[in-house]
Amino acid sequence: MGAWATYPDREPSRAARALAEQIERDGGRVLGLFQDPVGDHWQLFCLLPIDRVEPTPFQRDLSPTHAKRLQEVIRKLDRFVDPVVVTSPRPGVYWTPNGRHRLTALARLRAKMVPAIAIPEPEVAFQILALNTEKAHNLKEKALEVIRMYRALAAEEPRSTEDDYAFQFESAHFITLGLLYEENKRFAGGAFAPILRRVDRFLKLTLPRGLEEREARAALVRGADEALTEVVARLRKRGIRHPYVKNFVLARATPLTRARKTLPSFEVTFRRLTENLEAFDVAAIRYEDVARSALVVPPA
Repeated sequence: MGAWATYPDREPSRAARALAEQIERDGGRVLGLFQDPVGDHWQLFCLLPIDRVEPTPFQRDLSPTHAKRLQEVIRKLDRFVDPVVVTSPRPGVYWTPNGRHRLTALARLRAKMVPAIAIPEPEVAFQILALNTEKAHNLKEKALEVIRMYRALAAEEPRSTEDDYAFQFESAHFITLGLLYEENKRFAGGAFAPILRRVDRFLKLTLPRGLEEREARAALVRGADEALTEVVARLRKRGIRHPYVKNFVLARATPLTRARKTLPSFEVTFRRLTENLEAFDVAAIRYEDVARSALVVPPA
């Protein structure tokens, strides 16, 4: 038992030793005992039979979309690197208060065992949810992360293309938006994202050459943003101030329509968008029009 401990000169707690013996009886395997770096509480790193692990009964419902996405990512990476946390309310049963989606993904991938950090104190199952405070990436954070990754890959793998890293980048429009956010952290990415998402595609060029093309695309978007800013300024002079106003104007000016099956190219889309914005008739817009649209689609 002592060989499992992070600190060989310290004896694991009685509760930790008891849980280790229980896990072995339940068909699991204890890989190590250690003390957490904050409170020195004893915890176990182990492999548990997947059919003995279940979500705590009081946590939020499963998101099928998130579970499916996680399953696809794990399959793509061909490895599982994020152990769940478990406590044991009784022998043979292990609750995970923070690993419902990972557990579901593993089960769908027909895994037999679950890597886990087992905590001897069952009451922690009711406390661990307080640690789930990490905020998901917003659009700016995601775009900046992608463009930084792009630059690093362009230096390390200059012969690779965007298609080679489509999985890591997730969506082509994150790359273009990343360039725009690098220059202006307050760029209205949420307003332009619906248009970019439809016409921005991964390039067949090598990453260094692709970066040059991305700069050109970002310049086109920047030009449209300058025209949009002018329209918004004119609307404000008429007393129309609303957090949704940029989204509203772009929805009116976009050359894309939902009915179109064949979309224009990126360059054509943004040149037409800029022309439409420059010709935008602010006199025809009322505050009620903007407010009504905001009720249907909240501001990004």
